[in-house]
Amino acid sequence: MSQATTLNHTLDFGLFDWIEWDKSPPNEIFENRLKMLEYADQSGFYSYHLAEHHTTPLSVSPSPAVFLAAAAQRTSKLRLGPLVFLLPFYNPIRLFHEICMLDNLSNGRLDLGVGRGVSPIEAEEFGVDLDISWDMFNEQMDMFTKGFTTGMLNHRGQHYNYEDIELWIKPHQKPYPPLWYASNNIETVPWMARHGFNTCTVFADNSGVKAHYDLYRRVWKSERMSDGLNSHVTVPKLGLVRHMYIADNDEQARLEAKAAYQTWFHNIDYLWAKNGLDRLGAMRDFDALEARDVIIVGTPSNVEERVQRAIDETGINYFCPIFAWGDLTPDQVMRSMGLFIDKVMPNLRPGSS
Repeated sequence: MSQATTLNHTLDFGLFDWIEWDKSPPNEIFENRLKMLEYADQSGFYSYHLAEHHTTPLSVSPSPAVFLAAAAQRTSKLRLGPLVFLLPFYNPIRLFHEICMLDNLSNGRLDLGVGRGVSPIEAEEFGVDLDISWDMFNEQMDMFTKGFTTGMLNHRGQHYNYEDIELWIKPHQKPYPPLWYASNNIETVPWMARHGFNTCTVFADNSGVKAHYDLYRRVWKSERMSDGLNSHVTVPKLGLVRHMYIADNDEQARLEAKAAYQTWFHNIDYLWAKNGLDRLGAMRDFDALEARDVIIVGTPSNVEERVQRAIDETGINYFCPIFAWGDLTPDQVMRSMGLFIDKVMPNLRPGSS
């Protein structure tokens, strides 16, 4: 079997998360999430991916490294990673050390998601100009990949300059942790594919995801760089993120999920609405998104059918549900997740496309 073919002949499961504010004390939110990860650790999930957002109820964990360090101590098999660290928001030396610490604290379970940021509101609060953030991102990637392997920072660029900075800690994984890049922008796909990045996409319907990953495969097969940033990963993961909620009957699942979705949409839209911007209007309509399988809710049998359809129609090899979202209670989250683990996940198979 060729490398290109294996992109369609594996299937793993991950978890995606924002850790939203749900009116509970933050210490309770964090503890409930850590219990969820303990459950995932024993249930066959491959990795847990945590987004980074700032000054918004979408995230009470704006420092992913802090939460992931705690998660590393409560799990033993589950891989852990930001999706993504917003590189231009950080001092490169500090972030380098945090990455290496996380990989060692987890005994080599870090999945290193990197990005430049997409919210101009959050970027402005950090003094980051998104117009130049791509150049900042590329400089940091160059510094990090060299630093991981040489133990030194030597870089002279437009945004960062370092000379003979000694780095006394390296990653546990060699040459460095697997790299991830999350994007819904099809224009970034050729770059990701040439470098062999693991990736996830969200919010697009199945046909949009298929176009995304069909392009990835074509470029990966014909143009992949032998010295790409993620060339140490043999078979990249092509992931799909979906809001999910499972209950004993379809009516109950839709009723409870739709209520929670209103809270989730408020959280993700908060900064835009606060600034008088209607950028996310297309994501407001739960019914329309659920009808297109962008949100997947229902009984275990119906969810299994819809997830398998997504796998077959998109060609993904990595499915990444969101179990904790909006104001779903911890009991609702754990019951929904348990139904997926016991009654859905064992029956899902790699895609047929």
